[in-house]
Amino acid sequence: FRAPGGPSGRSGHRMVACKRQLIIFGGFHESARDYIYYNDVYAFNLDSFTWSKLAPAGIGPAPRSGCQMTPTAESNIVIYGGYSKQRIKKDVDKGTLHTDMFLLKAEGAGKEEDRWTWSRLSPSGVKPTPRSGFSVAAAPNNRCLLFGGVHDEEEEESIEGDFFNDIYFYDMGKNRWFPAQLKGPKSEKRRRRRGRQAEAEAAGEEELQLPPPQGPLEIVKEVVAEDGTVMTIKQVIPGAAEDKDRCGSEEEEEEEEEGGALGRPAEPCPRCSAMVAVKHGVLYVYGGMFEVGDRQVTLSDLHSIDLHRMDEWKVLLEMDPKTQEWLEESESDAEEDDDDVEGAEGGEEEEESSEEESEDEEGEQQHPAVQPGEAQAQYLARTEQHWLRLARSHMGPEAKDKKVLKVAHAMAKTFYEDAV
Repeated sequence: FRAPGGPSGRSGHRMVACKRQLIIFGGFHESARDYIYYNDVYAFNLDSFTWSKLAPAGIGPAPRSGCQMTPTAESNIVIYGGYSKQRIKKDVDKGTLHTDMFLLKAEGAGKEEDRWTWSRLSPSGVKPTPRSGFSVAAAPNNRCLLFGGVHDEEEEESIEGDFFNDIYFYDMGKNRWFPAQLKGPKSEKRRRRRGRQAEAEAAGEEELQLPPPQGPLEIVKEVVAEDGTVMTIKQVIPGAAEDKDRCGSEEEEEEEEEGGALGRPAEPCPRCSAMVAVKHGVLYVYGGMFEVGDRQVTLSDLHSIDLHRMDEWKVLLEMDPKTQEWLEESESDAEEDDDDVEGAEGGEEEEESSEEESEDEEGEQQHPAVQPGEAQAQYLARTEQHWLRLARSHMGPEAKDKKVLKVAHAMAKTFYEDAV
C-alpha cells in the first residue's frame, strides 16, 4: 500500500489525532552539509488512507521543531514554542527558542473538507520560561501540561544547558497559562508549629517570628556514578512569598528531617526529552536526559503525581547511577586513542590525563588518603588540586572553572565521608 503526497522525511515534527485525521506540523531535516526547518501542515485521512497538504489561511508559526501540539475539545489545534536554528556564518549556527502560540482552527464542519485558519494566541497568566525539549500531555479539566525541558545558552563553540523539572498548565478554555504549585503533605508537626506561632503572635512575641526568604530556594543533590563522576542535580523551589505554609527556618529544618528538602524528596531531577502520560488524573514521567559537564546522562527513573491533589511526587522506579549511560563518550575516547597512536602534540598532557583516569578506575585507594584526625576542610585544602584535575578530566576542557570546582569539592566530600 502506498499513499503519495505526504510530508518529506523529517524529525522533531509533531502529530495529533483530530477527528478522523492525523495532523502533522513542522520538524526539520539535517544532512551532512545542511539543514532545513519546516512549518508545513499535512493531514492523513484515517478512512481513505490518503495524504493532503493543508494550506491554512492567515499567518502561522515560523519553521520549527519540538513544539507543543495539542488538540482542543472543539477539534482545533494549539501549537506552542519549539526550536529552530539558522546559519549566521560558516560553521556557526544561532539557535532560537520560540515562545509564541498559535491556534489552527478547523472551519466548515460538516463539509467534505475542513477549511483551516491560523490565528495567533496571546494567553494570560504566567507562561513557561523559554525552553526546548519539554514534554506535553493532556490533563484533566480541558487543560494540557508542559513538563521539564532545557534552556541552552549557546556560544560560538559551546552550549551549556539549564534543565527544568517544573510543570505548567495551559487552560484551553480560558486561554491561560499557570505554573503548578506543589502543595506538599501536611504533617502534624507543621500544624503544631503554626499553632505555636499563632500563640506567640497573640502574646506579642514578635522576636520569635523570622521573615520568610523572598527569593527561590536552590537545592543541590549530588549522585556519584560508578566511575567516580559526580552528577550535580539542581532544583529550584519557589520562595516563601508564594508558599504560605512556610513560617521560619526552624520549621523548614523539621520538614527536612521528616522527608527531605522542604518535604519534597521525590521530585524528579531536572531533565529534557522525558516521556509523560496522564491516566485517571495521574501524571507519569519516565526517563529523559540531563548533562554533566560535556557528557549526557540518560535516565531510567519513573515518577508520578496526582494532578488533582498536587500534594507530592511518588517514586515508582529509582534512578540507579551505576546503570547510567554516557552518550558520546566512546567517540571522545576514540579520538584520544587516535591522538596517542599518531603521536600528536601535547602528548605529555594526554599521558597525565590517562594516568588520572586509570588511577580513578583502580579504586579509591589511589586518591589521597584521609589522615587520622583530619577535618574535612583540612583534607579539602590539602588535596584540592588532585580533585580539580580529576573533575576536569571527567568534565572536559570546555567546562567552566566554577562548575569544575563545585564538582571537585563534591567528589572530595564524598570520598572523605566514605573514608571516615
